[in-house]
Amino acid sequence: MTDTSPLFRPFAFKGLHLPNRIVMAPMTRSFSPGGVPTAQVSEYYRKRAVGDVGLIVSEGTVVQRPSASNDPDVPHFWGDAALTGWQDVINTVHHAGGRMAPQLWHVGAARNPRTTWTAPPPVDSPSGLSRPGKQFGEPMTDAAIADTIAAFARAAGAAKRLGFEAIELHGAHGYLIDQFFWEGTNARTDKYGGSLVARGQFAAEILKAVRAEVGPDYPVIIRLSQWKQQDYSARIAQSPDEMAAWLQPLADAGADIFHCSQRRFWEAEFEGSDLNFAGWAKKLTGRPTITVGSVGLSGEFIASFGGESSQPAALDELLRRLDRGDFDLVAVGRALIADPDWVHKVRDGRLGELSDFSPAVLASLV
Repeated sequence: MTDTSPLFRPFAFKGLHLPNRIVMAPMTRSFSPGGVPTAQVSEYYRKRAVGDVGLIVSEGTVVQRPSASNDPDVPHFWGDAALTGWQDVINTVHHAGGRMAPQLWHVGAARNPRTTWTAPPPVDSPSGLSRPGKQFGEPMTDAAIADTIAAFARAAGAAKRLGFEAIELHGAHGYLIDQFFWEGTNARTDKYGGSLVARGQFAAEILKAVRAEVGPDYPVIIRLSQWKQQDYSARIAQSPDEMAAWLQPLADAGADIFHCSQRRFWEAEFEGSDLNFAGWAKKLTGRPTITVGSVGLSGEFIASFGGESSQPAALDELLRRLDRGDFDLVAVGRALIADPDWVHKVRDGRLGELSDFSPAVLASLV
């Protein structure tokens, strides 16, 4: 029988104390009409708290900028109505014994092909590009950049006041923060563009503003990826030295934990080592990391948007890397969404009872 005990060791960092190493990965659901989380949203997260997920990271929640969202039913993390809804969510999660962090998000110039709804202008992006060579709006002004940084800080402060255990910044997958990182969408010639370090300046300033808002001991996570939804083969860092140049300034600016997104967690990041993205991030910065990408399932999640289902997959390679110390936490997305009892089944060795994942489940689950 597979020894899953490495997943069930407690984890502590700053003010974050978790009973196990399992994180619920954020997954957009668009179940918050007008941006306001409902009782159904509270119930959805309550089930994962009852299921003993170590840390629940919410679906992406947008900050207070006109075009931060590209979907009218993605939840806000600003305004009295939305924050009242999130207060109910975190109270419900706490009552069930859970711990939670909201993911703070701005989509930037990323388009949403699943809706015809459009946000009020202006579209925020570093250079008015939705992808390399594709114009969509105009470059952000200095005033827009400053207001966006302040919006992230306000949302982080609200999360702390509501009682969330941590916050996560969405800096991955071709959304706004990642559009600044990516040379293909950042052609700026000011302090926010040019070198890899300069392209990280926007994220660093957000992290500094968030840190000033929440204080030194409140855990701040940032989610990062090499791949983009606009280009799966894109890479920010081509070598360990470039990765260090990218990540270390973010750690210095206030990032406590790096959430390292890959389409498949077992893929090596650089030639000559089997370390994945999370493994290299931990090695280079010394900070705790979260690995994510097709954990516990046979297929990767991009294919699920095309209607592909996935079956439960062995956890041996994940456990080998976790036990070796490559990373500290493991984010589970689709497997945990399909089955709120995933943690219990893995803990108890009931791997044969794990559920398949079908994209259809997203339309009906609570």
